[in-house]
Amino acid sequence: MDDAEKASSTPTTPTTPRQEPAKQDVPHALKPLVVPGDTPRDLQQVVALLKKKDTSKVVVRFRAIGNAPIMKQNYYTISASNKFQAVIKFLRKELNYKSSDQLFVYINSAFSPSPDEIVANLHKCFSTDGQLIINYCTSAAWG
Repeated sequence: MDDAEKASSTPTTPTTPRQEPAKQDVPHALKPLVVPGDTPRDLQQVVALLKKKDTSKVVVRFRAIGNAPIMKQNYYTISASNKFQAVIKFLRKELNYKSSDQLFVYINSAFSPSPDEIVANLHKCFSTDGQLIINYCTSAAWG
């Protein structure tokens, strides 16, 4: 047998056109946030929404512990977008404490949050009866 006879004697499989898999709807969570072809105006609206500052307010209740001075007013309303550091500065100002004076601040008599924590997050997670209870003292009380 020569090469031409071998080629003709081998069985060939018929080729069928490739079928594309059926397109399925992608779940919303997996869709990209920015789809090619979006107008720049839509992106600008998203950026503006993300930059918008939270204007909601949070009720804060201060409670003295140990030998810390008691404040005349215990309830204050503060901006939810503030960092906890702003609450500490406000408390020092109200108590006439210098930055060198020791002041320990706790949430719900349990833990001391990081100064860069957002007040809205603390309120959402640890509020009691709609108030964020902040305990303060001049010496370490818990942890």
